[in-house]
Formats: sequence, structure tokens, C-alpha cells
Amino acid sequence: MSYEIVHTFGFSVYLVFLLMFLWTYRVPRTNPGSGWWAASISFALLARLTLVLLIPSGDMKLIVTAYAVLNVLEKPLLLTGLCRFLGIDARERWFWIAAAAAELWLLAAWTQDASTLARSLGYSVANSGFMFAIAWFSYQRRNDSKGWLHMTAAASAAMGVHWLVGPVVIDFQPGWFKTGFVLGTILVSLQYLSLLGAMLTLFQRRLVDAEAKALDMAFLDPLTGLNNKRYMNTLFDHALLLATRPHHMVAIFYIDLDNFKPINDTAGHHVGDEVLKAIAARIKGIVRSTDICARVGGDEFIVIGTQLESENQAFEVAKKLLAQMMQHVQVGDRQYLLGASIGISLYPLHARDLHKLIQCADSAMYQVKRNGKSGYEIYKAQPGGEPQLQAVG
Repeated sequence: MSYEIVHTFGFSVYLVFLLMFLWTYRVPRTNPGSGWWAASISFALLARLTLVLLIPSGDMKLIVTAYAVLNVLEKPLLLTGLCRFLGIDARERWFWIAAAAAELWLLAAWTQDASTLARSLGYSVANSGFMFAIAWFSYQRRNDSKGWLHMTAAASAAMGVHWLVGPVVIDFQPGWFKTGFVLGTILVSLQYLSLLGAMLTLFQRRLVDAEAKALDMAFLDPLTGLNNKRYMNTLFDHALLLATRPHHMVAIFYIDLDNFKPINDTAGHHVGDEVLKAIAARIKGIVRSTDICARVGGDEFIVIGTQLESENQAFEVAKKLLAQMMQHVQVGDRQYLLGASIGISLYPLHARDLHKLIQCADSAMYQVKRNGKSGYEIYKAQPGGEPQLQAVG
């Protein structure tokens, strides 16, 4: 295999990685590591291109020096990108001091007409140090990207050894020059492949988090943090399957706050919002983990109680809810007394779908309003006749 084929292959592989990192860099709010890696692979690409162009000249001094000058600049960019990607607070100026020292070594070797081995050792030691630093940082944070940084650490450590021993081996076995470049291309490709994989894993995590946040926004009331009606409708059938056993009931508690409108009208909506937050917190403090609580209107709430064994147990829950609603709500230096009208319906006694159960509970709640507010009633269906209401509170 000719030198031209080896380096053209390396050039092509690096070009693909450059395009991929440029693509990820253009993703909004992307991690800054991607831009640094695009810059680093650009210098690796230029170094390979320089080799392809200069090989026909046969001037090894010029070839090695030109390649090394560009190749050294890749390493601090690569390491800086890794630190930015992982959020490591490193003293990045030392990366550039090391790179500058390697470049000065190359300049001195050129002016002093040093041997190929002496010229290579100076920048090879610097490159090796960069590789071992990348391996160490990647290994420390190896669990951050689903195993991709394991590959980065392994490839970088191998590359560090390669940079240390390669110049010596080539000095004794010149034929290793081509083999060393092939091996180096493979290791560099594994490095950038693993970093690209880590970046794409980060994108995947962002998408999953964004989807979860979107679901939360779709199913949560932004003011109180309770679920909303959409969530309640979605989860009701699952609640019947997962949270009930034979001979168990599900109760719908329709809660409408009493005396809330005057608070909004006299104290302002900001005070009303704080009152609603306090009420929501009280409701959440009463319900169990298997229950569902949602805000379905301005001052209206629904609680779906599961795993109830009798009507009396539903009454006990309503009694606790009413007791909480009857306590003063403190907002700033003022106290507000509300109360609540609570209607109850039972599955499967009154209906078997959520819409009808809510209608029954809503009807029971309005009966409480007509009876003077601040109480609870159950929607009672009498056998053989029209459903009737039974006052219980």
C-alpha cells in the first residue's frame, strides 16, 4: 500500500469526522466540546493533506516538520474540547504552553539540522503527554456517556504509547513508518468516533429530558403543580386496572372552593394564586400515592381515590378534605377562610366511565352549594328509579 493511499484514507476519514462535528456544533445549545473538536480535527486533516502534497518531493526534513507543526496544534484543541465537554475546570493555558514548547523544539531542530529522531522525539513527547491527559480525564468521567468515554480513554492511552515508542521504532526500522501511520489513523479514528458517540449520547439525553419536560407541561397544572384534566383522563383507565381489586371502589371527589371569588376580587389575583397553591398542597398531603388529584378549573379540583372498600371510607376521605379546606389560609400577614363543597360519585356504582362519574360528582357538589355550602354529599342512585342525592355532610 503506497503512502498516498494511506494518507488519502486518513484524510477522508478525518474529513467525515470534521463534517459530523460541524453538524453537531450547529445544533442549538450544543455542548462547546463539539466546536473545539471540529477545530482539532481540522488541524489533523491539514497535517494529512500536507503529507499527501509533500510526499512526492522526497524531502523528509520538510515532510516531517510540516506534518508535526500542524499535528501538534491538534492536541491542545482536542484536550480543551474534552475539558469543556466534561465541565472540567482545567488550567487550559498549560495546554498551549506545552504546544508552544513543542513548536519551538521543531523550530530549533530545523535551524540546527537535527536528526529525524531528535526532531520527532520533541513533539512526540508533547503529543504523548496530551494523549495520556485525555485518557486520564476520560477514564475519570467514564460513566458519563454510556461507555463511549471508555473507548476514548483506551484509544488515547494507546495513542500515548504509540507517540512515545513510534519515533524510536521508526529510527531502527524505517519500514515501520507506513505501518505506524496506519495504526495512528485507526487510533485517532477511534478517539474521534468515541467523542462523537459521547456527543450524540448527550443529544439523546437532552431529547429524553425535553420529552419528559414536555409531558410534565402537558399533564401538570403550572400554578399548583397538580395534574390537569388531560392527565386525569389519560390515567383513569390505568388506575382502574392497577389500583383496584375485586369488590373495591374508586371514588371521584369534585371539590369546588367556597368564598374564593371575593378573595380574587378584593385582594388580587396574585393572592388568589397563593391561596390555590396552599389548597393544592393540602390536597396532596391527604391523598395516597395510588390516588390522582387534579386541578380542573379556576377553583375546582378533582381527587380520584382508589382501593376503597366501602362508601364509608369515601366519606372519611371527604371529611378529611373538607377539614383541610375549612382551615384558614395564610398569605403574607392576612388570613383567608374559604371552605369547600364536595360532591362524590363511586365506580362502578354510579357509572363506569370517568366522564359520567364526574357529572355525577359535579351534580352532588352543586347540591351541597344549594344546601348552604361547606359540606359533602354522595350521588346516590336508587334501584328502579332516577338517581338521587344523599346528603352526608
